[in-house]
This record gives sequence, C-alpha cells and structure tokens, in this order.
Amino acid sequence: MDSFLYQATVFLLAAVIAVPIASRLGLGSVLGYLLAGLVIGPALGLVADTKDLQHFAEFGVVMMLFIIGLELEPRALWDMRTRLIGLGGLQIFVTMGLFTGAAMALGLEWQTAVAVGMILALSSTAIVLQTLTEKGLMQTQGGRSAFSVLLSQDIAVIPMLVVLPLLAVAAPVQIAPDGSLTRIADDAHHTMSLVEGLPGWGAALVTMGAVVAIILAGVFGARPAFHFIHASRLPEMFTAVALLIVVGIGFLMMLVGLSPALGTFLAGVVLANSEFRHELESDIAPFKGLLLGLFFITVGAGIDIPTLMAEPFTLLGLALGVILLKGLVLFGLGKIFGLKGRDQWLFTLGLAQAGEFGFVLISFALQTSVLTDALGGRLLMIVALSMLITPLLFILYEMLSRRMADDSTPNQEADTIDEKGTVIIAGIGRFGQVVNRLVQSTGHKTVVLDHNMQTIHLMRRFGYKGFFGDPTRPELLHAAGIDDAQVLVAALDDPKANSKLVAYARRVRPDLHIIARARDRTHVYRLYQAGANDIVREMFDSALRAGRYALENVGMSDYEAAIARDTFYYHDRETVRELASLWDPAIPAAENEAYIKRARELEKDLETALYTALEAKARGNDAA
Repeated sequence: MDSFLYQATVFLLAAVIAVPIASRLGLGSVLGYLLAGLVIGPALGLVADTKDLQHFAEFGVVMMLFIIGLELEPRALWDMRTRLIGLGGLQIFVTMGLFTGAAMALGLEWQTAVAVGMILALSSTAIVLQTLTEKGLMQTQGGRSAFSVLLSQDIAVIPMLVVLPLLAVAAPVQIAPDGSLTRIADDAHHTMSLVEGLPGWGAALVTMGAVVAIILAGVFGARPAFHFIHASRLPEMFTAVALLIVVGIGFLMMLVGLSPALGTFLAGVVLANSEFRHELESDIAPFKGLLLGLFFITVGAGIDIPTLMAEPFTLLGLALGVILLKGLVLFGLGKIFGLKGRDQWLFTLGLAQAGEFGFVLISFALQTSVLTDALGGRLLMIVALSMLITPLLFILYEMLSRRMADDSTPNQEADTIDEKGTVIIAGIGRFGQVVNRLVQSTGHKTVVLDHNMQTIHLMRRFGYKGFFGDPTRPELLHAAGIDDAQVLVAALDDPKANSKLVAYARRVRPDLHIIARARDRTHVYRLYQAGANDIVREMFDSALRAGRYALENVGMSDYEAAIARDTFYYHDRETVRELASLWDPAIPAAENEAYIKRARELEKDLETALYTALEAKARGNDAA
C-alpha cells in the first residue's frame, strides 16, 4: 500500500508540474507527459520498473477508442471503408515490406525480418489521436485519414499476433520433471481464453459470436439498461455502467483473442445514436485522460538510458531512419489518395513514428523466440525514441502549416474589381454578410472582398456580388476604392489579418472611418492601437441580449432588464477605452498588475452604476 501511494504521488506530481509547463510553451501535453516520465524515471530514479503499470495504463487507449466510436455513426464508418481498406491496408503492407527488406539487408533471417517489419509498420494510436484531438485537427482531411490508418493498424494487430509464433526460428526447450522436453513458448501464455485449443473454424465462430453479441447488446439492450439505471437517480451509477461497458467488452475481446481497443471502438459506434451518448462520453473522459497521461509517463520512464548511452548515435539514427522511411511511404500514399498541402503533411508527420502496439508485439515475439533479447531490446528503444520524437514532428507540422496557404482555397488569381462603393466590406462570413445586407437594403453601394471562393460563389447565387481576393493586399484595396470610400468594415475571421488590414487602411487614409470586428477584448485593444474607429466584439451584443432574457426570467420587468443591459453596455465601452491605455501587448493581461487593479475597480463601479440606475427607475415609479 505504501509503495502504491508513493508511486501515485510521484506520477501525479510529475504530471501536474510538467504538463502545464509544456502546454504553455506550446509543446503539447503529450511531450509534457513524456518529459515527466524521463525526469522521474531515468533522470532521478524515483520510479523503477513501469512495465506492469504500462499495461494498465494502455487501457487509456481502449477508452479513447470507445469515445471516438461514440462520435462516429455507423454510416460515417461505412463512408470510411475506402480509406480503411485502401489507405490503411496499403500503408501496413508497403511499410512492412520495406522494413522487412531493410532488415534482411542488415543480415537478419527472413522470419525475424518479417517480425521487425510488423512491429515498425504500426504507429502510435495514443499519441496521434490525443494530439489531433487536443489541437482540433481530428475533423480535417488529414486527421480523418490518419484516424483511418490507425484503425486499420489496430485491426491488423490481430492477424499479426496470430502469425508471429509461426515465425519462430527455434523455440528454446526446457526439461520437465518427468524428463520430457517442453517448448518454453508453449507454457509462456496460459491465460484465460475462450478459443484456446479450438480448431480454426471453432475459434472463428466464437470470435464472430462475441462481435455479434456486442452489436446486438448495443442495439437492443443498451436503452432498457440505461433507463433502468436512470430510474435509480444515482449519477455515480452512470459512471459505473460506462466503466463496466468498456472494461467488460475489453475483457470479452481478450477472451476471444481480439484487440480490446477494437471491441470498445465497435461498441462506441453501436451506441453513437443512443440518447445516452453524451452522458457516457462525459463519464469516461476523465478516466481516459488520466490513463493516457499515465501511459505516456510510463513510456518516458521506460527509456533505458544506459543502453541509449552505450550507442546513442546508432539508436537515435535508427529511430530517425524509421521516421524517415515511414514518412516517405505516408507522403506517397497521401498524394495517391488526394491529400494536399497541410493535410498531406499532417498525415505524413503524424503517423511517421512506431507505436505502443509495437511494445506488445516485441514482448510476444520475445516470448515466442522470434526475436533475440539483444534485438528485442534495441527495437524497444527505437520504438520509444520514435514516440518521444513525435510531439516535435507535430510542432514541425505547425511551423509548415503557418507558411502554407490554405489548400481549401483554390489557387487562382484575384478578381478584377470593376466597381466602387462608399462602403468596403472585407470578409463576408457570418458577421460581414449581416452588415452587407443591412447597408445594401438602405440603398448604399458596397464592395465586398473575401479570400474564400466558395463564399463568393454562394453570395452570387443569392444575388449579392462579391470579389475574390485577399483583402489585406494593398493593390486589391486600392482597386476596391479605398482612396474614395467613406467606410471600411474589417470583418475578417483571422484576428491578425484583421489588425493588419486596419493598420494599413489607417496609414493610407487617416480620414477613413473604420469599423472592425474583434474576437475578444485583447483583440479590441490591438484594433484600437491599429486605428479603428468603431470596434465590435462579435459575441458581445448577442451575449447582452441573452443576459437581458435571463434577467427578464428571474423577476425583472422588460423595462428594468433593458435599463440593466444599456447601463452595462455603456459602462463596458468606457471600461474598454480606459483599460486600452493600460494594456501592454508585451505583458499578458493576467500578469499586468496595473491593468488587473483598474479592471477590478471598474467592475465595482459597474455594480454601483447598475444599482443607481435601477434605484432611479424605482423612485420614478413611486413618484408616478
């Protein structure tokens, strides 16, 4: 018990220190967990053997796939079939073939070389999916393609585990008490199993029966079970049921020799249309996050520093070679399957590492004498190093992404602008289109600019003319008539581009009235410094309306709620103007003491102003 509490304290302390620091530095949580493991393991020696803990932590991957399954409807999974079979299958076989050939070229026997190819063909489901989700890249074309390949790899682990024992060159033997010879590999795995000892057709039937049972239970049994639990009115029972589903299905999959991750993913897909989907997701998510974090820490803690120091350049070179070779295969397949630009780089760099299932295959290959201890140790180090490098590859992707134009925008020249108006509207998204409709409906002429061709085409279908091009380009602004316009509405989605547009317009037209869209208060200050006359926070007015509705439904009259809204509105405008003079772009607002002090004082002034306004209204009613 003491040992358990000690390890729990060390792991949690390392996580809560390292992960926020890594996230703040822009390195991502995964690299933070890996570095935390390196510190408490090889660096400080606070934890020793983490293999058993790592097997437990791998259940975080199982939970993650269950949650992903909940977010995928069966129709969406069917739509992925081309990428699952085509892209995923090709990635596995081509990568496996290349690594097998490379291993044979280095002098390994073909059986051992095939095992090495299997191990290195797999990528890290845990790191990649966690990072894609964390960075909001899962719904991109590159993210969906990466997910398809990872799912294909998880499925492929099953036949790999079946094939591996057949590749054993010569399993060692031991002398039994009765004098007979017994292969060690035969006694290495006596675990609970429903298919052990069955003929091939029997094992196949049992396996299919387990899969069908999961599907039927999800379709016909889930809703009555959830309603029964709901009737107990005990929230913790939902958590218990969610864990039971994941743990139970994972255990069933292990009994029939399938991947627990694959089984829970299937269950998630079956339950994706359930009205209890969001409840299940919210109950599982905290456990998933903690177990995944624990898994990453154990990977970092498991790095064998003495082995690495014995031949650092060889091992690091082999790990980089694995990443390079897989990257070349992924880049080529991405091009074949129509990925371009950012999506192609995300797909390539995201999947270029070896993965946690490689640990499973290496362990099994060692037990079945497919790999020697020396080769197995090297492969473990290569897999771990490649996983450790992966967060850096995502940072590289972000650097490349910032330099690339958005591939969703066709590569075509800007339109020739043959019209001029008194109002120029730059950006015709959900904000700019309302401004455009209002101004045009009063008879004033507008010139609309936007860098999204699809948006321009959609506008034209509804009878509104717009011009394609980057509104931050000076030549486009002058062609649109900025030299003679009366008003510029800067309504671009990108805050940096919007600030750049305002600054340029103010520089060339000091007398131009500029109305700018701001994302938040910090953006307001930047636009204020850039020279905007009127700054509109995109959510501010709608939030004020929602606040007024709330006040009307907690006892205030419509008139009182309107007074409170107007008082808040005018006070906030004055507050922003005053705080803008204290705001310093070089100092985060949370660390600007003068800014924080004045913001608190102004918030107290708001309470006084609201109280005074409502009291004045009450006295007026009494006088009447």
